[in-house]
This record gives sequence, C-alpha cells and structure tokens, in this order.
Amino acid sequence: MEAKAVAKYVRMSSSKLKPVTDLVRGKDLNEALTILKFTPGKGSELVEKVVKSAAANAENNHEMNLDDLYVAEINANQGPTMKRWRPGAQGRAGMILKRTSHINVVLKEKTAKKPAENTDKEEVR
Repeated sequence: MEAKAVAKYVRMSSSKLKPVTDLVRGKDLNEALTILKFTPGKGSELVEKVVKSAAANAENNHEMNLDDLYVAEINANQGPTMKRWRPGAQGRAGMILKRTSHINVVLKEKTAKKPAENTDKEEVR
C-alpha cells in the first residue's frame, strides 16, 4: 500500500529543491521529518510540508501505521516558468525567469519478513 502527496506550482526552482529531496529519499518517515526540520532554507520547509501531507493521507485515507512508513519516492520536477521584464538602460529590458516546481512524495509501508515455515519433512544431508 502506498500514500501520495503532490505540491504543484511551488515558487522555488527545482534545482534548489533537488538536494533537499535527495537527503530524505529512502529514509524512515520520522527520520526524514527530523532531517527536514533541522535543514536550513525554505526548500526544506516546502518539502517537509508535502511529506507531512503524505503521512496524513496514509494515516487517514489508507489506515496505515505511521511507524512503518518510509519515503519510497520523492522528486522535485520543473514546473512552468513565469516570464517577467525588468527595465534596463537605454530603453532595453532584461527578462526575469520566475521558476516553479512540482514536488511528488510517495510513502510505503515496510514489509516485515516472515520467518520460513517449518515443514514436516526432515532435511537429508
């Protein structure tokens, strides 16, 4: 079972968000939230918000145990870029690119390995 959360059109470049997402990929939920809490910068706050949303989806919609969750997939992809103009010298204009991102998070439950079942057959060496 998996729980997802997506934040679209986040007003930050994906190149600033990708290092933050790399920090928590594959980590347990509690460990990932702790890492994001103590990582400086706005990017960690945005990613933390999406991870918490995915955890809430897992708990409320899919009835999953929060202690068994880990960050299976997380990525920050490039969204649309808004183009703005800034006046320059001698009647020129310079373009300003305001980049956006889409943050995707997928949480999955850890599967406990079941012990091998004993059969009535004896091993022959």
